Amino acid sequence: MSLSPGDALTSHNFGLQIDGVMVEYLAEVNGLSIEQDVIKHLSNTAQGHKDVSLMPGVQKDGQCTVVRGMTQSPAFTEWINDSIAGAMSTARKNASIIMMDYENNPVKRYNMRNAWCSKIDASALKAGEASALTETVTIVFEELVIE
Repeated sequence: MSLSPGDALTSHNFGLQIDGVMVEYLAEVNGLSIEQDVIKHLSNTAQGHKDVSLMPGVQKDGQCTVVRGMTQSPAFTEWINDSIAGAMSTARKNASIIMMDYENNPVKRYNMRNAWCSKIDASALKAGEASALTETVTIVFEELVIE
């Protein structure tokens, strides 16, 4: 690994993998988070003093947003169409956001179980504009595991 002690990963070197296939032309990932319920248990001690314990509860599902260059990628388009059509037997896939070091070696993975697209947003079309078209896809998932 090319990271020295004290070095941090950079925000520009990452990838998205869906069922083992890397997604091309990825520009941005936002909102990737993990959350769980907090159980608050109140009781009294034998001396009558209040005792508060906080315990971990159920992990919540989550979502993230991916921005990518608009391409003719048939695999990604099929995944979006299956999700929007409700074909969940083929739409639910395992996906990973992969952080890489300076030598493009995977260093950290955010694994999303049973991920599918809940929303797609195409960039604005403007006459005379000289910019790449992008699509913003909201991915929902049932569980997030960090490796």
